Formats: sequence, structure tokens, C-alpha cells
Amino acid sequence: MKHPSVLYVEDNEYNRKIVRQLLSRTTYRLREAADGESALGMVREERPDLVLMDVQLPKMSGLDVTRALRTDPATADVPIIVVTSFALSGDDQRALAAGASAYIAKPYSPRELLALIQQFLADR
Repeated sequence: MKHPSVLYVEDNEYNRKIVRQLLSRTTYRLREAADGESALGMVREERPDLVLMDVQLPKMSGLDVTRALRTDPATADVPIIVVTSFALSGDDQRALAAGASAYIAKPYSPRELLALIQQFLADR
């Protein structure tokens, strides 16, 4: 049985560590990218089952990566959960407009994030 893969795109090592620890207790395979350009290449090459996407990233923003993935037929159906620090400033609406499947605002409850991931991976 194939274990679902999650790509976490986040430039902050501390935030990556939190998600790494959270998913270490699951059967999900975690991959990480620290910038938008790397993330775009990894999604196109590896086709993860789900992407957790930060908004503010070096080289290419998370919203630009999301738009690019949505316009590519090979990656258009990959669920993308945008993780944003700026939900109050309208990033939530911008994330959905860019093609995000869902968004979660920082600081988030790890349990809430895991539930959202499980919701999207339930049928994969």
C-alpha cells in the first residue's frame, strides 16, 4: 500500500520542524521545499498527494506557485492547502482565488492542521 505524500513548502526551519514532528506520527511521507521555485519543480516531478504551501517564500511566492500548478494539467488536481500568517489582510481570499483547495492561518492548532490534511487525503 502506498503511503500518501505531503510536500511542505516553507522557508522557516522552525515551522518545518513543527510539521515534521506532527506528521512523524502518521503514515504520510513528508517532503520539504524551502522556496517557491524548488516547490514547483518538486510537485511537477514527484506529484505529491497534497501540498502545504506557505505564502511568503523566497524566489517565488506561494500564491504564484499555486497559480502555476493550477494552470498545468499535470498538477491541476493536486490539493493545495495554503498556510498563511496574513488571514486578516485578505490572504485567505487571495489564496482561494489563486486556486488553493483550502487555507489555514498561522498560528494554527497542529490538531486542526492534521485534520485538514486527513480530510484531503482520506480518499488517496
